[in-house]
Amino acid sequence: MSAFTTSVDGLATDVRLPEGPGPFPAVLLRTPYDRRAHRAELRGWARRGFAAVAQDVRGRHASPGEWRPYAHEGTDGTVTARWIRGRPWSDGRLVAAGASYAAHCALVLALDAPEDARPDAVIAAVPALGIADTAREPSGPERLLARAGWWAAHGDRPDSDAAALDKALAADPEALAHLPLLDLPRRLGRHLPSWPRVWDRRDRGALVARAAAARLPLLAVGGHHDHFAADTFALWRHWGGPSARLLMGPWGHGLVAAPGPGAHPAHRVHLGDLYATWAHRALTGRLAPGRSGAVALTGSSLWVPADAEGTPYAPRLRPLRGTRFTADPEHPVSSAVLSVPAGRTAPDRCVLVTAPLPRPLDLLGPAELRLRVRAGTPSADWFARLVALAPEGHAERLALGAVRRAQPPGRYEEFTVDLGRLARRLRAGTRLRLEIAGHHFPAHARNPHTGEDPVTATRLAPSPREVDPARAALRLSVLRTRPAPADPAEEIPR
Repeated sequence: MSAFTTSVDGLATDVRLPEGPGPFPAVLLRTPYDRRAHRAELRGWARRGFAAVAQDVRGRHASPGEWRPYAHEGTDGTVTARWIRGRPWSDGRLVAAGASYAAHCALVLALDAPEDARPDAVIAAVPALGIADTAREPSGPERLLARAGWWAAHGDRPDSDAAALDKALAADPEALAHLPLLDLPRRLGRHLPSWPRVWDRRDRGALVARAAAARLPLLAVGGHHDHFAADTFALWRHWGGPSARLLMGPWGHGLVAAPGPGAHPAHRVHLGDLYATWAHRALTGRLAPGRSGAVALTGSSLWVPADAEGTPYAPRLRPLRGTRFTADPEHPVSSAVLSVPAGRTAPDRCVLVTAPLPRPLDLLGPAELRLRVRAGTPSADWFARLVALAPEGHAERLALGAVRRAQPPGRYEEFTVDLGRLARRLRAGTRLRLEIAGHHFPAHARNPHTGEDPVTATRLAPSPREVDPARAALRLSVLRTRPAPADPAEEIPR
């Protein structure tokens, strides 16, 4: 294999070629996280017959220019794709690939580039679809901790400091609680002129909407414990190309390097082999049409087909405490702690529980919560956290949903909270605990309850809440029979 570093329109680019005379199909990975960290990955692609290209995006690491997240990737990706197709070692076929921000780079090339620069297939793993998609939940609540961590580590700088937020919080544990949130860069000791732009964008879902017009194969890869899991599924479901494959395992944002609760040895997948096999079949037109794939049923050793889904199931909920509670942004419910305060403290959330499960239960498909509630303030966030309580007492978060409401104070309102999709086997004796709260901090910014924008607010007010327990309905999807097993190595490239 031969390797070299070059410049494409000024952008630092590594190339690794397979043995032999070529020409070869190519794979392109554009990243803000240092192309040099992907040299082992390039070698893996080259061993499997691909010319592998990794590039630092504009303004990052060895690439000069201004680093403006999500701004230049369509234009720079187009130039690079045309450059690859003009090389003598390229046979013209191109796969755009990447994880997280690099998946965004791959997707905008696939969806927005001119025809001559568009790739022939795309691999999008844990995709960070865009600023608006990463910054907020669909109904509005701001994803504070994740965005603060990413911008502290990577924003407005040519290099990265992955521990930047941790160091700032060690020096000032209340850094994320100071108001207004737009003042966070000063608390971090950083000049972050792009920080306000994070919250200005409101075009959530724009990339998924454009996915309906896609004309090439997609492999979408995600993790049940990844904060972009819902976006990964939505991308797969809305993809308009000739074929779309979904691989979802019990992983975090680091995929197989970050197994989460319920992971089993059978859920370890050799992603390099799987990607290359899928890519070869995609480039030769040997993928069956339509959507399919494999999803891990965590808590078991099973993989199930991606289009498998259970039937509706509504477990009976019993109120435990807090049908009346106060959502106080000065003392918000913690996103980091699953324990519920007991004793004589005033309730800060409503807690409902189910009876222990008489037998194992396989949850597979969408989950949602129907609520009838009222708030004493004109603006209110409602967070619903579903927790599995194992017989021995261990607590595991299964799902989280959020809804932001502007409603007349004191008036009952009914609405549904989307809890995402579950793929989880629960043991007999497990109880489900449902917490309904007004905050989930610091994962999400605190609603000030004053009607002000949480990003610019400087004043906080408590919000009295009331939940009608008789109208709280949890709706799950449950497999009534043993699911048909699937093998990712067979499902993804078929």
